[in-house]
Amino acid sequence: MTLAPLIDPFARAISYLRVSVTDRCDFRCTYCMTEHMTFLPKAELLTLEELDRLCSTFVGLGVEKLRITGGEPLVRKGIMTFFQGMARHLETGALKELTLTTNGSQLRKYAADLAAVGVKRINVSLDTLDDQKFAEITRWGRLAQVLDGIAAAQEAGLKIKINTVALKGFNEEELFTLTDWCARQGFDLTFIEVMPMGDMGEAQRVDQYWPLKDLRAQLASRYTLTDLPDRTGGPARYVRLAETGQRIGFITPLTHNFCESCNRVRLTCTGELYMCLGQEDMADLRAPLRASPDDAQLRQAIRAAIARKPKGHDFDYSRQVVKGQMTRHMSHTGG
Repeated sequence: MTLAPLIDPFARAISYLRVSVTDRCDFRCTYCMTEHMTFLPKAELLTLEELDRLCSTFVGLGVEKLRITGGEPLVRKGIMTFFQGMARHLETGALKELTLTTNGSQLRKYAADLAAVGVKRINVSLDTLDDQKFAEITRWGRLAQVLDGIAAAQEAGLKIKINTVALKGFNEEELFTLTDWCARQGFDLTFIEVMPMGDMGEAQRVDQYWPLKDLRAQLASRYTLTDLPDRTGGPARYVRLAETGQRIGFITPLTHNFCESCNRVRLTCTGELYMCLGQEDMADLRAPLRASPDDAQLRQAIRAAIARKPKGHDFDYSRQVVKGQMTRHMSHTGG
């Protein structure tokens, strides 16, 4: 049975689903969560079987790209059984890409298995190459473990993109260090503006904010930047550095609104569907999922949610006040 695809009120086809499989993480990154987080009771989380059914329903409705997130997705117990289940949609061709965003801590354990089920590329979050600063920003993390995980991913043949959150007064002086390291390793690099998510303190958010137009200007002082037309279905704008040949991305939700081409929705580990990262509106899919073994009710709930997808978000740091701030933590929504 061929089902009508998911089209939102602004004629955007929803083909990309980001799925948080856990709110737990083995790091406590300062811009993502508090040091003593209260995690959800495990009974509230969708089981791996429920996550499989939900994702499979979305694939049946035209979703072609699935990105697994967390928290840290690889700390979820039994997570490889979920990846193995999703691999069947790659084999049929219904799913074009299965990928994940990770902090890298568990890659030595899982990289080869991920490659074996059809994962081709991964995003690794890495904000500094300094051991001491890495321990400071992640609170619990060890840089050596992450770098070893990245090496394991390379050995497994996975293509790697590094995601770096631009943090004023923290990694500004590492701009060229990070760029040159990625160039040597053959990694794409994307810089991300810090977003007002979670109860982290308003002053801290504004103090951390390093506009990417300033970061880009610094890059241009050393490299020749050429704008690229590349659109990966995501929010990044890309440039090529002539001197290294590498591709650099900029994700700027605050200084550049990228909503007009948004093709994604986000599913939390409790079955909440967020139609926009920067809006509080969400739909509960756990109830219809558990109400019936038949997927008709679930599909109806998904379509009703997509019909409420807004045109855009309203993040704003103007006049030193964080407007449009979300009360939920990034680890809850999955980035």
